[in-house]
Amino acid sequence: MALPIGVMSVFAALVVWACLAVYAVMRGKFLPALLFGVVLMLYLNLGYVIYGPAAAIANFVGIYDVLINLGLTDPATANAVLTCPDNSCSVWGDTYTNHPAWGVAFYDRFANGPEMRSALLLGHVICNSIVFVLMHVQMFFPGGAGRNHALIGRISFAVLTLGVGCAVILAAQHGSVGEYGGTMSSMGFFSMSVFVYATAVMGVLAIRRKDTSGHRIWMWRFVGSMWGSFWLFRIMLFVIDPLFRDIEALAIQICIWGSAPAGILIAEIVRRKVDAKYAGIPHAAE
Repeated sequence: MALPIGVMSVFAALVVWACLAVYAVMRGKFLPALLFGVVLMLYLNLGYVIYGPAAAIANFVGIYDVLINLGLTDPATANAVLTCPDNSCSVWGDTYTNHPAWGVAFYDRFANGPEMRSALLLGHVICNSIVFVLMHVQMFFPGGAGRNHALIGRISFAVLTLGVGCAVILAAQHGSVGEYGGTMSSMGFFSMSVFVYATAVMGVLAIRRKDTSGHRIWMWRFVGSMWGSFWLFRIMLFVIDPLFRDIEALAIQICIWGSAPAGILIAEIVRRKVDAKYAGIPHAAE
């Protein structure tokens, strides 16, 4: 069969991104890698809008099919691996007939679920994509943008509220999905929403007190939570999914619970290094 273009394009993009990451570490120039991550996020999420959730999820599952099948000799003993009817949950056709169990459940919930569930997913994807872009505008053009910065901040917070609201409603429906981890997955996604929204709220409260330093710190943490919830979640799952394919839902549980706090921690470490580098230089670290 012909190779799935969507999946192969993502793999090619990941190779380019890895090269940009190496360049960033060696040269200390992180902007190209950050911007590429934003563009790749938009590319992935745009599929949900153009093709609908079911088709976009099948493409998404196809990304993880490659490693989950690597070295898989006995699918019957792999508790985190399943098949799906007509192999429709992936874009690989007959090439891969075994898929991550969470991926099979993910596809089924939106391919065969109520329209409201798909509408909530689209609302979450669209809102979080908008916020993901705007938060970088805020970071690269901070206090000097004046009223525009404040206006974009208000818009971002309103859109974030809608996106997180959709995510919370979706998370509340996960209790019966064993492939996700059942009730633990609901609690985990709730915690992810709390990390994202609470850091944003703390940033808003700080700027309302005219505490620009505290606002900046909390916005760094918010950006970290967003990167963790989106990119770190997916990268962690890509790496550890094959390692725990014999234990149902363990890999995705680790990602659900760990990605957002890990993103905040990484952002805090980076912020402190930036502050230390520009210590004594007025406004240089803003």
